[in-house]
Amino acid sequence: MPAALVTGSSRGIGRAIALRFADDGYDVAVNYRTSDEAAAAVADAVRDRGQAAVAVGADVSDPDAAAHLVETAADALGGVDHVVNNAGIDQHVYTADLGPDDFDRVMDVNVNSAFNVTKAALPHLRESEDGPSVTNVSSILAHTGAPVECHYAASKGALLSLTRSHAGDFAPEIRVNAIAPGHVETDMTGDRTPEEKREELAAIPVDRYGQPEDIADAAAYFRDAGFVTGETLNVNGGELMR
Repeated sequence: MPAALVTGSSRGIGRAIALRFADDGYDVAVNYRTSDEAAAAVADAVRDRGQAAVAVGADVSDPDAAAHLVETAADALGGVDHVVNNAGIDQHVYTADLGPDDFDRVMDVNVNSAFNVTKAALPHLRESEDGPSVTNVSSILAHTGAPVECHYAASKGALLSLTRSHAGDFAPEIRVNAIAPGHVETDMTGDRTPEEKREELAAIPVDRYGQPEDIADAAAYFRDAGFVTGETLNVNGGELMR
């Protein structure tokens, strides 16, 4: 069976992607940093769908941990055919209040982790016969910026540049694309105030928040889109039109 590695997949968007890939017949490596019980539950849900699964704890911002993750996944599943770099953290802090450690940690988790995992997975992806791909999960804020999370927006913009650069580096063997979600209902967005939610919904033409499954649909598209590389799919309910 072909296998996919999804980072940050114990919850939210990563969980939805892992389960969508399992529904589509892929074995899945579930990655987490601290949520071991949640990751184990996702792995069980993958197995319930008839696919093999392994849950691997790793802080993928660390190159050695990322390499351990990839090798553990490949050993357990017989290879790695697709990588989805979804691990990320968010933080609402005005620039004047940001410390250097805050900025560096967001860049480490949101950008360096994608580089680390992709680099470690290259030998396995090059051996794949399943049209190997890498998909990076960015954000609408890569395009718009954000007044209270400049470091998050900058990290997601960097992911788009990394995507295009890797697409050129790895062609024609491996396709590399990015998804830029808009406002998606996950644990990371659960702290929005009612006023913030009203403002956000007013800016979304389809008049609803995105769901993790909407992003999973995009990940499945890129996995299968053999003539698409170096592209960003904006999944935001039309918000970028306004």
